[in-house]
Amino acid sequence: MATTIPVTRTTNPKAKPRDEELGFGRYFTDHMFLMDATADQGWHNPRVVPYGPLTLEPSAAVLHYSQEIFEGLKAYRSPRGTTLLFRPDKNAARLNHSCERMCMPKMDAELFLSAITSVVSTDRDWVPRAPGTSLYIRPAMIATEPFLGVRPSQSYLFFVILSPVGAYYAEGFNPVKILVEDHYVRAVRGGTGDAKTGGNYAASLAAAEEAHHKGYTQVLWLDGVERKYVEEVGSMNIAFVIDNELVTPSLDGSTLAGITRDTVLQLARDWGVRVAERQISINEVFTAVKNGRLSEVFGMGTAAVISPVCELSYKGEKLAIGDGTVGPLAQRLFDDISAIQRGLKPDPYEWVAEI
Repeated sequence: MATTIPVTRTTNPKAKPRDEELGFGRYFTDHMFLMDATADQGWHNPRVVPYGPLTLEPSAAVLHYSQEIFEGLKAYRSPRGTTLLFRPDKNAARLNHSCERMCMPKMDAELFLSAITSVVSTDRDWVPRAPGTSLYIRPAMIATEPFLGVRPSQSYLFFVILSPVGAYYAEGFNPVKILVEDHYVRAVRGGTGDAKTGGNYAASLAAAEEAHHKGYTQVLWLDGVERKYVEEVGSMNIAFVIDNELVTPSLDGSTLAGITRDTVLQLARDWGVRVAERQISINEVFTAVKNGRLSEVFGMGTAAVISPVCELSYKGEKLAIGDGTVGPLAQRLFDDISAIQRGLKPDPYEWVAEI
């Protein structure tokens, strides 16, 4: 493994979009990180090169057997002009968990961080400056061996691409409406639900499209066996405030272990909020709303950080959450996490890494 990562700079830099026109995932920076792995060499040939198409044979394993994983994190511009990463060690650990489930080669955490640091440093001018913006970082690993046959690939490509982004949802931090899905299933225990692999997201598309057509921003998934226990939202973990207790579904093997979820739970406990990680049925949620015991619902994820929910719909029944505005705990969590991520307040947990 080389001690330095070579950088080949583009000769045709792109025009950078204005911060106010970013949206999410629409623009990509000038460079990307690439690295290869083979059964006999392990990870080798790390490099930063101009952003561009990847070359794959039509028989590449990823195209036929979906052997691929990815991660998502962000870089932020601090008030001093430096670039900050938030808990990248957690992304490295989760990547390796996904590798293990998908029979792909693990990556040393230092190598993972070096890959991200090298390409973010190369394109640091792309980190946007406006409040609420950031540089989204997408590491991914795909199986590249050209063969047809169901077995793990013998070669892989790891790459990192970057995208300057604004708010994930068009609503921004305003509360969103969520449809509880009771027909389709995203994942089951023993499957790949706790790995960050594309098949999980492909499995969610039909339900998400139906929800969008009905005017809902996201789908809330129920367990795949009994179809009664809450699991997660399409792109986030979910939390409920019931009787002043923060309740979130326990991680049982079919739900992604969110890094923002972990951050929320640690902050809430340190603030003296009662926290419960347990099974929670959709009927319990609806009963708590009707009894006035449920005061807040919000999603937790890298893309949106905290996403308040103002309405849940289940089997044709629609229930408003609270008074339809952002709840106090969701607001406090969003403000504090965002401030730590951007270097606007002290970081007592040493969550932030400066590039």
